[in-house]
Amino acid sequence: MAVIAELSYYPVKGCAGTPASEAVLTPAGLAHDRSFMVVSEEGVYRTQRRDPKLALIRPAVDADGTRLTLRAPGHDDVHVDVDTTGPRRDVDLFGAAYTGIDQGDAVAAWLSDLLGSASRLVRVPPEHHRVTDGRIPGTSGYADSSALHLISRATVDLLNEKLGERGAERLPMDRFRPNIVVAGWDEPHTEDRAHHLTIGTAELGYTKPAIRCAVTLVDQDAGRRAGPEPLRTLASYRRAPQGGVALGTKYAVLNPGKISVGDEVAVGTWAAPEVP
Repeated sequence: MAVIAELSYYPVKGCAGTPASEAVLTPAGLAHDRSFMVVSEEGVYRTQRRDPKLALIRPAVDADGTRLTLRAPGHDDVHVDVDTTGPRRDVDLFGAAYTGIDQGDAVAAWLSDLLGSASRLVRVPPEHHRVTDGRIPGTSGYADSSALHLISRATVDLLNEKLGERGAERLPMDRFRPNIVVAGWDEPHTEDRAHHLTIGTAELGYTKPAIRCAVTLVDQDAGRRAGPEPLRTLASYRRAPQGGVALGTKYAVLNPGKISVGDEVAVGTWAAPEVP
């Protein structure tokens, strides 16, 4: 039986994840996931691709989303009383125009000092309306694309076997920043074929493969790039027809609900994988 082995949400896009034993699944993904984003003074999103030190920032958000705390080594904690009514400012996410609510000068100064570049923190406004792409349209906050990223342990185990064959070190799950980790699928990449999932009362619909980028090169504990893996090894066996290399899958939320570690992951529809 396949079950949820791990749950994580990422309150601030690009920053460290927050593990959870249970979570509310909203139409935009796990509650609070990517609801904040670090941007430049011009409103352009910051990412570990260019700012790997984002990985050092550990956010904690209250259950009701009214207070956010950011922590990082060598820095005092900064606390934010979350503003959901302030003026909107234009922000850029992968070249697409959205808006965000600026969270003030104190957290902006903290982020600017840590990252070494002028930065602001914005929150998704209540009226945020974003239609994500893929086989099933959905929505999300400031996530790269679809609401949820799911990967199986078997998939990462196979990658680590191949890394070992090349003399490279095994990589931890946090390199891939998933929301849901599934245990119990013996065959690697089973998630590529699982196009309709039911977890408790929640339902997920497959949108597309997760195309991997340079964020997977960042050591999440050190906040710096750590070499060519896993992209070099993935290129040897996981090239996607649409370009790039794939590992894991993206899903839209068809029916919200509450999900927990240990919940069964039931597949209602199987389909041929997009990645050979």
